[in-house]
Amino acid sequence: MTVLIKGARPYGEGEPVDVLVTGGVLAEIGARIAAPEDAEVIEADGQVLLPGFVDLHTHLREPGREDTETIATGSAAAALGGFTAVFAMANTDPVADNAVIVEHVWRRGREAGLADVHPVGAVTVGLKGERLAELGTMAASEAGVRVFSDDGHCVADPLIMRRALEYSTALGVVIAQHAEEPRLTVGAQAHEGERASRLGYSGWPASAEESIVARDCILAKHAGARLHVCHVSTAGTADVLRWAKARDTQVSAEVTPHHLLLTDERLATYDPVNKVNPPLRAESDVERLRAALADGTIDCVATDHAPHAVQDKDCEWAAARPGMLGLQTALSIVVHTMVRTGLLDWRGVAKVLSERPAEIGGLPDHGRPIAVGEPANLTLVDPDAEWTVRGHELASVAANTPYEGMRLPGVVNATLLRGRITCREGKIS
Repeated sequence: MTVLIKGARPYGEGEPVDVLVTGGVLAEIGARIAAPEDAEVIEADGQVLLPGFVDLHTHLREPGREDTETIATGSAAAALGGFTAVFAMANTDPVADNAVIVEHVWRRGREAGLADVHPVGAVTVGLKGERLAELGTMAASEAGVRVFSDDGHCVADPLIMRRALEYSTALGVVIAQHAEEPRLTVGAQAHEGERASRLGYSGWPASAEESIVARDCILAKHAGARLHVCHVSTAGTADVLRWAKARDTQVSAEVTPHHLLLTDERLATYDPVNKVNPPLRAESDVERLRAALADGTIDCVATDHAPHAVQDKDCEWAAARPGMLGLQTALSIVVHTMVRTGLLDWRGVAKVLSERPAEIGGLPDHGRPIAVGEPANLTLVDPDAEWTVRGHELASVAANTPYEGMRLPGVVNATLLRGRITCREGKIS
């Protein structure tokens, strides 16, 4: 496919230029490029051109819960959200703790063809935290697993975590931790604080996250291993990360869009759409997380896209499953919380949504510069347009978005995967 993007502004900078894509790469960038006969033309009208987004943290639910999401519908949501690559977490049924399951997920992603789907392998067998899964065979499989996580469960045993980190160094892979000391969160339902106490929720202390992050940073430092911290939610965790990075620890971290915007004020509605793990925190945490993302203490944004069936959310709070949709709203939340507040420019958006996650996940063809000869994984964004979120209109099977009815800035107008248009003007191609 040959595509000519006319009048785009790479990284939102300078005068608009034309970008010619052919053979899956950026073939020419300049003013007034003549459209080849077979080219599909996209009129950008000064919109922002960015490298395609990469999401290190999604739940695509297949195999096992196709009633809530499939790899095909999740890939469609990814493309519509500007993503060209996503990492699918291992907490499927059966668990992705062996080469057979991760290769199945990888192949299903290739069949969908809307985004590169990279399976995340489980750290422990069955996510039980008792013995290491087949990290080596998953890494050597056709899926080429580069990230391992028991997300949804913490690798709480320090000996198991130490062994995983040490083993990972020989494989050249990343261990991603769901940081939650389980003994501190038994029965916990919401962020521990005045609001939870007043409303009758059992408290979820920040220390449950911060203590595991501190422990694992020390273990990673001694092992010379790469550690990635999932869904950072507290100001204290940002402080721990800053300390660890100052000691040259190989640690990276992500923050979710919802932890950049939403706070525990939402607990007052008792609406389980706001139940998430880790929980929504205080306004002071949100402010510190935004600052930590802006200064690089937190490396990237990852959605923790978590679709759920109606019966798993439309129930009492204690029985509801934690999680929120995120793929199609991620860019808009970043624009709202980071760009319009002046904390990030569009180069910064490219860094936290594309470049750093691609580096962390080991994807050499994603997060690349917008330059001649580079792979054409691209996202075209209208920074001035706004849209209203309606859960039933999203591509996911589920509709559990906390942004229902909100008007958000930033619209993805086109996504290209290796030069092929996967979505355009809100529709899958």
